[in-house]
Amino acid sequence: MQAIFRKQRNRQSGFTMIETLIATVVMVVGVVGVAQLIPMSIRMNAGNRDDSTALVFAQRELDEMVDQPMSAATFSDPQGVLCPPAANCNLGDPTTPKVPVGSPVVMFNNRPVINFAVAAVANYSFNYTDPNDPFKLPYDVRWAVITYSNGVTATGRRFIVGVRRRGGNIPFLPVNLDTMVEK
Repeated sequence: MQAIFRKQRNRQSGFTMIETLIATVVMVVGVVGVAQLIPMSIRMNAGNRDDSTALVFAQRELDEMVDQPMSAATFSDPQGVLCPPAANCNLGDPTTPKVPVGSPVVMFNNRPVINFAVAAVANYSFNYTDPNDPFKLPYDVRWAVITYSNGVTATGRRFIVGVRRRGGNIPFLPVNLDTMVEK
């Protein structure tokens, strides 16, 4: 009986070195794989924050343009959020109906978007830095206006607004919004 008990006890030994080494290699490969996701997720989070901020700026700018009376050719903003301080931002030209005026527009997937590859057009663009942003990131805000008119007064406007973050090592895609208003 004691011989059987000793034989069973000898079979119940611990892990071998090979088993321990294989388990360690599998665990290290898994940890390294997960560790590589952390920098990528940080970059994705920063990119999403920049896109969200650009979208808020574009929506705010678009709302201000839509709220302007159809007879207004410009608007201004003393706080400098929607238009630089002491400047007038243009709202198109009723004497050139159905022609994009302002920042150059290109077609992308059958949609008009602002062309950020060319220089900014005065009174149709500005740089904005949110004073509440702890990172103080600058954003390039541009727009184009297509005016619909009877040749003298505007009867409708189509606004194409683009915003993108400036600077950094990563090229940031612009956010583009497009809407039309008729009054």
